[in-house]
This record gives sequence, C-alpha cells and structure tokens, in this order.
Amino acid sequence: MSDHFDRYETRTPKSRENAFFRDLKAIVSVAKSRAAGLRKQIRNINITEIKRREDLERIPLLSKSDLRHQQAEEPPYGGYVAARPGTLRHVLIGCVEGQARDWWGAARALSAAGIRAGDVVLNCFSYHLSSAGHIIDSGAAALGCAVIPAGKAPIERQLDAIHELKPVAYCGKPYFLKQLLERAAEMNRDVSSIKRAFVFGAPLNDGLRAEFESRGITVREAYATSDLGVVAFECDGTEGKRESGMVLNEGLMLEIVKPGTGIPVSEGEIGEVVVTRINVDYPLVRFATGDLSRLLPADAGSGRTNQRIAGWLGRVEQIVHLGERAILPTQVMEIAKHHAQVSRLRLVVQDSGIVLKAECAEPCESLSAELANELKLITGSGGRVEIVPPGTLPFDRKFIADERRQA
Repeated sequence: MSDHFDRYETRTPKSRENAFFRDLKAIVSVAKSRAAGLRKQIRNINITEIKRREDLERIPLLSKSDLRHQQAEEPPYGGYVAARPGTLRHVLIGCVEGQARDWWGAARALSAAGIRAGDVVLNCFSYHLSSAGHIIDSGAAALGCAVIPAGKAPIERQLDAIHELKPVAYCGKPYFLKQLLERAAEMNRDVSSIKRAFVFGAPLNDGLRAEFESRGITVREAYATSDLGVVAFECDGTEGKRESGMVLNEGLMLEIVKPGTGIPVSEGEIGEVVVTRINVDYPLVRFATGDLSRLLPADAGSGRTNQRIAGWLGRVEQIVHLGERAILPTQVMEIAKHHAQVSRLRLVVQDSGIVLKAECAEPCESLSAELANELKLITGSGGRVEIVPPGTLPFDRKFIADERRQA
C-alpha cells in the first residue's frame, strides 16, 4: 500500500533537516537543565551552533553500553530522562514512555504495514517491564485500532482469542507467529482472520517471510529499540510491492559510523547505527545503538523522502576477527539467503576452529557440502558444518557467537 501516513513523509530532505535542527535546539536547550546526563554529554557544545548534519559530529557519542552503565550508577535513568517519573505514562526497566500521542512513533510504521483504523490487532509483544508491547499499543491507539493485549499468554489462549475476536493483524516476533500458525494447524483452529503482520525483535528470513505469504499473511518488518521506539520500517511502493530496505521514521536523525567512533562510513558501507531522537521527555543525542546497518539510495518509489537503511544487520560485538580478516553477521545472513530450507544459521567461533550450525528439518546429503563451500567463499574461512533440528538454536538475534577463551 503506497498511501502516506502524513505530509511529513514526503517533505524535501532540506525542509526535514531544517525542522529537525530547529527542534533539536529548542528541546535540548530546555531538557539539559533537567537531565544531568545529557548536560554532561554536551557540556562543551553550544547547541545553537548545531545547524547541519555535519555539525553533529562535534557531539560525543552516547553508547548503549555507557548508557546502561550510567543507569546502574545513577538509577533509574542515568540523568537522561528530562521528565519527572511521576509525570510519565510508563516507567520501565531502562526506558520510559511519556504521555504524548504515539510516543514511540509506531503508528506510521503500522500504517505502512497496511494496518488501518478500525482493525483489531493481536499484540503478542510483552507488556511486562519492557517496551515492545507498549510500542505497539500506543501506535495502534493513535491509528484508531483495537488491541488484543495477548502479550506472553499461552498459545492455546491466544488461539482462543483469535477464534473469538477475529484480529486482522498480528504484531510480535516472527518466530512466534510461526508457532501460532503451526499450533493452530495441529489443533484444527481457524486463524484465517489474520491477513497482516508487523514484526520486529528477531530475524525475519526470506524462507519465513515466504511461508507467511503462502498462508495469505502480508508481513512487514521494522527496526525498533527500547530506547528509541520504531527507528525504521518496511513500506510498499507505488505498485503495492514491498520495497527493499527500510525507511527512517520521522523525528529522527540517523548516522552510520565506523564502530566505536563518531566517524561516518562511506555511503553503502556497513557501520554502527547512531540515532538522535529529539523528545521532550527523553532526548537522546547521538545514541550509538551497537546495531549494524548501511545506507541505501533514497526514495525507491514509495514517495517517502527520508533516509533508507538496509535494516538490522547484526550487532557490533558479533564482528569477529580471525587474524587480519573480520567476519560480519551479514556474511552469515548472506549464506542463509541461499538456502530456503535452512530456518536459522549460527557461526560459532571456537579455539579449535569455526562451526556453522544450520537448522534444517530435512537435511540432504549435499547441504553440508554446499554450506561449507559457501562459508569458505563468502567469509574466506573454512570450517565444518553441523546440521541440527529446528528449535535447537536460541531464538535470539545472534548470527555469530565467539566462544574462544581468549577472543
């Protein structure tokens, strides 16, 4: 679906940037007096002089690990929340939600996923002390949807809710949707009311997407974090087909930098995602997420003019070095794309060598050899392949695990 959520999505890049830096100056000038951590971060910066994207490089990065350390040292939020806790809507572990409508910026992404006012949404993200359930809840409310707050309820109870309440859309992690569908088939339960899915928080590979599509469910993915809300999301072009990559949400400024530095990488190069979110309750300036991505060419046909990224491409700490070579999570993801029958891959680096573990329900004799050949071709490193049953590997976002005693 190619219609736009609001006029902000189609602004010229120049007008968007001018508005962003105007708001940055206004909000940070006020928030710094209430947020000691932010004040410390910009103590040597005249915020009125930050007028262009290039000017942001004067401000030191705030890494996710540093933020968590400061939150532990100065609970609850390390001096980065500008609002008094009692004035907020939700106080959560490590993050907050303010009172503003669609505080997490989810409504725009849900709309791009084809979810509309009047739809009933099954929200399978947790509401307990974490942000994901609230991200969807507030975005759906802003969009005019009714929400079934399923959270982490048992699958059988959720199937009852689907049968009785007929939700149009599913929101949650992709693998849990797969579990719902498989359990429904085993129990002969009708879940055909679900036509759309909005997912984040775990990898969505091509095979899983194709499986959902074959069941009549159009799935769109987002990149979201507990601190920032929805950062970027998939959308459709003018012909109703899904565009490659994700478009950046409004109200954010994104940089891709060399990990551990504030230095931008070349266009198209993989680097660390750094986001500035101007929010009156919880402003984050040059927040280094620890996630990897890369910039894509701008508008690909949807009419949305904001930056585009390749989506989540792994974590900085998952980059492993073998001698002078670096193996990236994206290289393991590339191998996975070539084998639809492989549900998940994980490259395990051990002192004795590297092992590529692949989940596959029906492994064929040639699969191990094919994977070993591609491992050598794509990463430049040879290793053995281990085929394991589905469900063996953890449901997390790791493509590489470094288990060396002295990495």
